[in-house]
Amino acid sequence: MTEPAYDVAIVGGGPAGSTAATLLAQAGRRVIVFEREKFPRFHIGESLLPFSMKAFQRMDLLGKFERAGFLRKYGGEFFSACGEEGVKFYFKDAYRSQTDHSFQVTRADFDKLLLDHARENGAEIHEETAVEQIDFDDDGVRLRWKDVSSGAASGEVQARYFIDASGRNSLLGSKFNLKKTYRHLQKLSIFAHYDGMTRAEGIDGTLTTLVRGIDRWFWIIPLTSTRTSVGVVLDSDTFKSSRKTAEEFLEHAIVEQPILTQRMTHAHRASPVHLAADFSYRNSQLYGQRWLLAGDAAGFIDPVFSSGVFLAVFSGELAADALDAVLTDAGKAKKLFPVYQRKVNRAMDVYLRFINAWYTKEFIEVFSSPRPALDLPPAVNAVLGGNIGTEFGIKWRMWVFYFLVWLQRHYPIVPRLTLIPKKESAIAQQPASA
Repeated sequence: MTEPAYDVAIVGGGPAGSTAATLLAQAGRRVIVFEREKFPRFHIGESLLPFSMKAFQRMDLLGKFERAGFLRKYGGEFFSACGEEGVKFYFKDAYRSQTDHSFQVTRADFDKLLLDHARENGAEIHEETAVEQIDFDDDGVRLRWKDVSSGAASGEVQARYFIDASGRNSLLGSKFNLKKTYRHLQKLSIFAHYDGMTRAEGIDGTLTTLVRGIDRWFWIIPLTSTRTSVGVVLDSDTFKSSRKTAEEFLEHAIVEQPILTQRMTHAHRASPVHLAADFSYRNSQLYGQRWLLAGDAAGFIDPVFSSGVFLAVFSGELAADALDAVLTDAGKAKKLFPVYQRKVNRAMDVYLRFINAWYTKEFIEVFSSPRPALDLPPAVNAVLGGNIGTEFGIKWRMWVFYFLVWLQRHYPIVPRLTLIPKKESAIAQQPASA
């Protein structure tokens, strides 16, 4: 291979790829990014976590977020479908909290802002360009690309290292047969945007709301002062057996939930209804001699708790720092690449355990009866905010929380919940369609 024109080639211009590209470019590295689509483009995953704020500040993005008008988010609230009172948590109250807010974002605008920021910092960006072949040797990587907008242009580039941030269709995950799915988390999401929903006053109007039903859960995410994202997540088999269209299923599911219908009395749908498979998986290997996997290309662990963008930014930052060091001293790869894999896997492990607990009825029963003893709520709050629990103070408190969830299954320590909505409380009318 001849001398590579680039230090790092990245496939994927989403949050993981854009984060890595920005940080590497800021470090003076030659970076090229290939993105198959043209931004802005629709995407789901609209709620950011406060533990990403340090990375955004490091990239000098917070001012741009404010100018873009992204809605500040101060926490969240959980409801059981059978109850009328939710449990709120605020980021400022989390264990060793470092910020009181994050942001709610429209992903089309957010992702474009991040990709444009990478370009402004010196990364070479190619949108509507597909990478069709990747070849490695001892000196680097060769990528063959094609312009997908016209099909008229094609070519190849060489780089010393490669980051696969291509999303759930991970190029290297497929190439090397690395993907391992979680059979018990074969979920799908059905969602749409609505205008005119009722909200609380003040910061409570910015909170992400999760409603836990007996075989599904719902999200309510304020996006702007008028627009709200509403979605339901359930087993894919449940949706298939309903024989409903996505639009029919979402409207029927909402009507069954008084907590949603009370907020949607005057709402109307402002977007098409979308369906996305949220099949959880992880790739068994996150690095090779010349490559790293980042973001959804490394793994995806369910949409609950808004971990997707957090893990994308987290892994993109770690990948950039590892490669910046390795580009200076190639011998460091033997240590830094395995460390990168351990850190990303540890973060996914934290969320996988949290999510496995979430899909038990006992989780919401224990969470709905918070007890200040041992400072458990601040620790759970911290993990919900993106603190992956490496500190001992969080680890042991989360162990106690999971023990209480287990204990609730066998010896009820808090009231049992049916998670079945009270029909008489439901408002009969359906949310208006677009």
